[in-house]
Amino acid sequence: MLIPVRSRKLNLVLVACAILYAALANAQTTLKVSAIPDESPTELQRKFAPLGKYLEAKTGMTMEFIPVTDYAATVEGLTAKKLDMVWYGGFTFVQAKIRTNGTAIPLVQRAEDEQFRSVFITQPNSGITSLADLKGKTFTFGSQSSTSGHLMPRSFLLQQGLDPDKDFRRVAFSGAHDATALQVAGGKVDAGALNISVWNKMLEEKKLDPAQVHVFYTTPPYYDYNWTVRGDLDAALVQKLKDAFLSLDPNNPEHKEILALQRASKFISTQPENYKGIEEAARSAGLLK
Repeated sequence: MLIPVRSRKLNLVLVACAILYAALANAQTTLKVSAIPDESPTELQRKFAPLGKYLEAKTGMTMEFIPVTDYAATVEGLTAKKLDMVWYGGFTFVQAKIRTNGTAIPLVQRAEDEQFRSVFITQPNSGITSLADLKGKTFTFGSQSSTSGHLMPRSFLLQQGLDPDKDFRRVAFSGAHDATALQVAGGKVDAGALNISVWNKMLEEKKLDPAQVHVFYTTPPYYDYNWTVRGDLDAALVQKLKDAFLSLDPNNPEHKEILALQRASKFISTQPENYKGIEEAARSAGLLK
């Protein structure tokens, strides 16, 4: 029995509507965002809140910030597509790039991340005035996966002929930059390394007393943090996110507050090639196989 042409057309329209409805129902409306836990979870959420609202207005999507307990969780989250966008250090970006077979996209970085540094700190009465003085001392890095709290400080130590695992009396990992600073200030270890941004922030907020702890060595500059997105996100959304970051204007009072919380003068574009040096340093230090 032949189906009338009108009925066939109606069926096609219904099928098309069903497909469109399913596509709309499955369309992504929430962006799952996270950050390496180089500071406390409450501090990371506080810093992201205004930025998240700004990105929601620019993209029309809900920003859901998902705190994690360790650096590796951000890499696994992006790889498993449980996270869409992550604030990475240079080393964790390299790890994410490798785990995602090169598909992770470094979107933007702060202008400051082109010339980032780590600081080595100690108490004034420790007798430590140079890297060589660390021999036989107790020392703490931040997280094992931290670029500025472990990888690059270790890399510069190795370049100076110091192997922390052999030359220091004890090596610990505090888990975060602010924890490193507080452990050194409290005398739990003789010295430690952390990123210069957190160090300056803690001094400004008077969470550290310069009379109790000071910098005795600052590393040469290197590329560090960036915002990275999954490689299979919708290309139009990726462009919207990038444009939103690049549009943050320090002359706009609302934008200035967002940038201040991110400790950024502005955001600039970045690319995977910027992190080749970090990957080479990680392989040389035995942190990447």
